[in-house]
Order: sequence, then structure tokens, then C-alpha cells
Amino acid sequence: MAAAWRLCGSARADAPAPAADGFVSFEAAPARLQLAPPPAEPAATYAYAGSTPGPLLKLRQGEELKLKFLNKLAEPTTLSFPGLRAANAGAGVGGLTQDRLKSGASADIRLVAPDPGFNLYFPHAGLTDAGQQGRGLFGPIIVEEAIRPDVDLDAAIVLFDWNVDANGKIKDDFADPALARGGGRKGGLVFANGAAAPLKLGAKPGARVRLRLGNAATARLATIAIEGAKTVIVAVDGQPGEPFEPLLNQFPMGPGARFELMFDLPREPSAGVRLVLRGEAGEADRPFIAIATEGAPATQRSEAPRLAANPRLPAEIALEAARRCDFAITGGGAAPFAVNGATFVDWSAKPAYVLTRGRPAVFALANKTAAVQALRLWGHVARLLHSMDDGWEPYWRDTILIQPGRTTHIAFVADNPGKWPLESAIPEHRAAGVGSWFQVG
Repeated sequence: MAAAWRLCGSARADAPAPAADGFVSFEAAPARLQLAPPPAEPAATYAYAGSTPGPLLKLRQGEELKLKFLNKLAEPTTLSFPGLRAANAGAGVGGLTQDRLKSGASADIRLVAPDPGFNLYFPHAGLTDAGQQGRGLFGPIIVEEAIRPDVDLDAAIVLFDWNVDANGKIKDDFADPALARGGGRKGGLVFANGAAAPLKLGAKPGARVRLRLGNAATARLATIAIEGAKTVIVAVDGQPGEPFEPLLNQFPMGPGARFELMFDLPREPSAGVRLVLRGEAGEADRPFIAIATEGAPATQRSEAPRLAANPRLPAEIALEAARRCDFAITGGGAAPFAVNGATFVDWSAKPAYVLTRGRPAVFALANKTAAVQALRLWGHVARLLHSMDDGWEPYWRDTILIQPGRTTHIAFVADNPGKWPLESAIPEHRAAGVGSWFQVG
């Protein structure tokens, strides 16, 4: 029987179809993409299944994802799913949860995602990650709810920035130590999905919109502003939470982060909503998404937008019983980064900490560098703890931004057994030393 999950949104006319055994062929390979107007030649890029971003993987909660992954690159790679709380064997972390896949080799990927939500997939083989992701290896994955929310427009949009020269070719500065030990590699050409921003969408006046936003840029700390609608954030990093309005109608979205927004479009004809990418360090603001209203008005809804809570996550975390684990990031500039004094090169033989399965843990994450650090917690999602009391924010995170000189505390229940990274979500920072791992047994 063919698999019930599917590939969507591929740039190719012939998106891969499941074989008789339910596996879908899925390859990482060199590609070409037009990044500057003609007469510039298309740039040499990488693609998943012939598309950048890779095709949208869609499956239902509890379904098995089955991919026959082929590496057509000239270097090792893996296919990783950092946002899914799936079993450790399917995480795709090269050298830790599986072997790195050599050039020309293939491997069967099988995993079941326990939670509905919106996430991203990436390569994860080591020092080559920045170059592979920076040349186009990333894509979205949606695990659908059993009961979908009532919306008129449901759009998944991946932000990415390309660092290109005047001829539209990708700059080969992935190994530049000044970038790796500083803010990371940022590009001036911003894409929304497979084309230069802004992405233009249309819906009926008054339509209810669900936007699933993911930041696949390697180092851009994006600030997204919403203009024209009262917006609530209903999910962060793939997990629903208590809906809340973003402060000043804008929110920061670090590398690897995902945010889901819901709002109603204006009911006036020819009105619309814009999402704007705030400029960094002297950059001008730039339009990211534009949604125009068209046609007859949609039915007005009386209920407020929200998503059902995930019953698999704890309503409370017993902080008094939590295991405390300290992680301090140092270095940068002239020196490599280090976590607790060790510069990450490859996975160490022993974990930084061993956690008892089912026991709560508190990670104290200290950024003693001059750069913003974006840490990714694998296999779990955590609450951000308040600095002045014993409360936490009303949402879950697996990517955490930590400002220079600050310490952030997160709490979670270590309920997913295996070897799990705690590392930078910025691949340049990983290559410069920001990586560690913990074990849940």
C-alpha cells in the first residue's frame, strides 16, 4: 500500500511517488538556482529532491515517514529532523545517532513523529553543515493534527538568506573564522520559500489565516513585524501554547526557530496584511510576505484563534526535583568557542550529563561570549524560566536565543531516551566549537 504521507510543493513537475514498499526516493544533490537577474547565470546550489527549499513533507500524527535517502553530494551528509521528538535512531545526527552517509551511498530513513506541528529538516554531518545548508539544503515538514483548526488559508513559509556576489554566485566564505567566531554568515538576498521576498498571497476579506514560519537561514536573527491585523502566536518551535500577542506586533525568530501565527484579514475590499523583516545593523526594513484580500468576504468567526494543547507534554514541571546542568559558552573572536571549556570538533565519547528518564531537568545556559548564541535542544522541548520567580513562559522552545553576557534557564522532562545534542542552531558556530551532548537513559 502506498504511504499516506506525501511530498508537496516540489519545484519539479514529477514529485517523487512512493514505491511499492512505501518508501519515497529522496536525494541530496547539486543543483542550479537563479539568484540574480539574467544575464547572470544560475548559481551552483544544492537541493533536496530537486527543490530548494526541499519539498514540504506532510504526514499525519502517528504515521511513519519512510524515505530512501541518497547522497549525490561529493562529501558526507545526513538528513536530520531536529524539531521532531521522534525516537533517537531517526534523529539523523551524523557521528552521534548514526554514521555519516558517504558520497554515493544511500540509507533508509524511518521515523514516527509523536506530535503534530511545523518543523524544518537539515543536513547534520559536522564541519560541512554550514556549506550544505548555506547552498540550499533545508526544507519544511508538517505533522498534521487529527482535527485541523478552522482556517481559510494555511501557508508554510521558510525564510532563507543567500550570501551572493555581484554576479549572483554564492560566496565561498563558509570556513571564514571571523564569521564562524562572530555573528555567523548572513546574506543580503532574502528568500521566502523558493523565490526572492516578498511572497505574495491572496485570500478573501475577513479570511482566517494560519502562517507557519520557519527560519532556515544559517545565522540571521530575524525580527518579523506584522502590519494590518491583530495577530496571535499560537505555536512556537512546533508546539502549541497559550495564544499571545507579540509585543509591539513583532517577534524575533532565530536560526532554526518556527512560529505559527493566526489572524483574520481585514474585511474591507482591497485591504491586506504585510509581514516585514526588520533591518539589522543599518539595513532597511524589507517586505517579507504580502497577503491581499480579493473576492467575496469570508464567514466571520466568533471564536478566538488557537490550537489544541499537546497532551503529551506536562502541564507542570516539578522544578524542586529537577537535575541541574550547567553549560557555559566561552571564546569567540580570535579563539574558538567552547562549551564548559571543551571546543567541539566531533562528538565526545562521554556525555556532558546523564539524565534519568522521566526526571525533570533544568539547564543553565550561560553565554560568556560577545555574540548572540542560538542553542538547539534535541529530542525535547522546554519552558523558558523567569529570572525573577519560579514561573515560566506560556510556550515551549527547542531553539533558545541567549544575548551576550546573559544566562538563560530552561526546564523540561527528560522523557525521550537516547543521545541528544545541545548545540548551536547556527552551523558556523557549531563548526567553531559550540556543541555538546547529553544522554537520557
